[in-house]
Amino acid sequence: MKKISLAILLLHWFTAITAQHYSKAVKEQIARVETSLSGGMVIDGKLYTLSERMKHYKVAGLSVAVIDNYQIVWAKGYGYADKKEGRKVNTNTLFEPGSISKSLNAVGILQLAQQGKLDLYQDINQYLVNWKFPYDTVSHGKKITVAQLLSHTAGLGVHGFPGYHRDSAIASVIDILDGRAPSNTEAVRSVAEPGTGPRYSGGGILITQQILTDLTKQRYEQYMDEHVFRPLGMNNSSYNQPPAASQRNNLATGYKSNGDEVPGKYFVYPEKAAAGLWTTPTDICKYMVEIQQAYQGRSSRVLNQEMVKLHVTPYKNDVAMGTYLQVRNGEKYFVHSASNEGFTGYFLAGLTSGKGVALFVNSEDGYVLLELLNSIAQVYDWKGFSKPEQITTVPVSDTLTSKYIGEYILDGFLSEIKKEKDGLYLWTDGISSKMYFTSTTDFRNIELRGTKTFTFDSSGTVTGYSNTINGRLRATGQKITTLDTLQPRPGQSGSFGRHFLEIKNYEKAIGYLSKGSASEPSDSSILKNLAHAYLFKGDFPKAMELYKQYLASGRNGDELSKSLKNDFEYFRNAGFDLSVIKKASEMLSL
Repeated sequence: MKKISLAILLLHWFTAITAQHYSKAVKEQIARVETSLSGGMVIDGKLYTLSERMKHYKVAGLSVAVIDNYQIVWAKGYGYADKKEGRKVNTNTLFEPGSISKSLNAVGILQLAQQGKLDLYQDINQYLVNWKFPYDTVSHGKKITVAQLLSHTAGLGVHGFPGYHRDSAIASVIDILDGRAPSNTEAVRSVAEPGTGPRYSGGGILITQQILTDLTKQRYEQYMDEHVFRPLGMNNSSYNQPPAASQRNNLATGYKSNGDEVPGKYFVYPEKAAAGLWTTPTDICKYMVEIQQAYQGRSSRVLNQEMVKLHVTPYKNDVAMGTYLQVRNGEKYFVHSASNEGFTGYFLAGLTSGKGVALFVNSEDGYVLLELLNSIAQVYDWKGFSKPEQITTVPVSDTLTSKYIGEYILDGFLSEIKKEKDGLYLWTDGISSKMYFTSTTDFRNIELRGTKTFTFDSSGTVTGYSNTINGRLRATGQKITTLDTLQPRPGQSGSFGRHFLEIKNYEKAIGYLSKGSASEPSDSSILKNLAHAYLFKGDFPKAMELYKQYLASGRNGDELSKSLKNDFEYFRNAGFDLSVIKKASEMLSL
């Protein structure tokens, strides 16, 4: 009976949609999209269904809307908005897709420029009232402009924002800009001379939020609703942070890559312009269609043609004011990707093709979106999207594959090759990807680019593997035999150590985390994970020593304590030793 119930549950999960009345032709297109997922390659002729790939990536829910001939031709939801509550995704389910917020924010700022309320190319301090940017010697006397803020060329720091637990103290915009508690990020300051090149800065976008509120004397979310969302018909979009209580049953819950629920269901982002938008794929498609039409002078509901061209024409390299440009086989697309705690999103639209798509998942693993994008591009014949490569695999003996198991470093990135029930997997940078052998020494991965080739010494011992992309050798790596001389990229030791911690290989976790702690002492998360490794290994005194160092390492002790509590909750749910978790929690008064 349990198996039957599970099958019924999965059937409902992957067919949960909002009822729509589509033509037979559109229904056939949807069916083709849903059954033609492959990523960049097709393995032994097998295409995947969307449901199969959602299960593979542990994605709870997905929402998509498709544009063809300047119209939204279909939209659909799959899976669960909230697994515990049994709420299914529909086309009105709200997602929190992070940096896509920046594109809509740019529309609001460009509208102020269109109205003559600001000059995109003047010093931002002319428009800031309640806070001024503190120039220093790093800027070399050059002033920062709004155009530079929108195009990430202002030379500012603070790449992105981690968000706040819903029950935490929420920092004000000015506190965040100055890096003052309870802000959980450093101050937004110059790290390079303005105009020297793109340097992604959510901090710079936050300054535009302050400019808009200073100029309009309105709350940010109110202005954007009245002057951007309503004119575009984006009736399911809001910058309210936290979202209104009336929207609770319409919000998607965020999930980690392993399928665990985000603490509190979602994080709060007072950095609204940079990361605080709640929206749907259908609403994002309304924005994209308007931009497409206005770009060609056919509409001007929010921005005129001149301002839209600033929005989608590169200011520096491939970065425009609020979007990025991709040129695929001569076809121009404006795009933006996004990720918040528990959410991932992406939109892409042709400037002159009348095609486009917006895709969201309530998961931190967004690879299924890329596979779905490729499927849509093939079904709707988008220019510049290559047909998937056909790959034929060969059998490889267990005797040989056993030699490949181990840890490697390739171009500073750490990886592990491990054996699972269905074959070998390559783990790197948080991705566990199955290895498909095309010869006894060559393998491919769906999620990772390139052809990897194992290397051997004269005695036949595996020494490493190389990676070749588009016929060009990109990197040659080594199999790790000692940590003493290992020189990984920043962040790699920490993430690799956490990986070993989660699979309960505490000795290796301690080795890599200890190396990371020595080389990156400012990264307190490494110290926390090192404490976890000692705790579960059984060295309680050492674990407590490290936990206390961790809790004393930051400005905001409450945030560190909450992070520690969330980790302990994860370990409880993942089957770690409950007795030592309880003991540590009591000793630390958590």
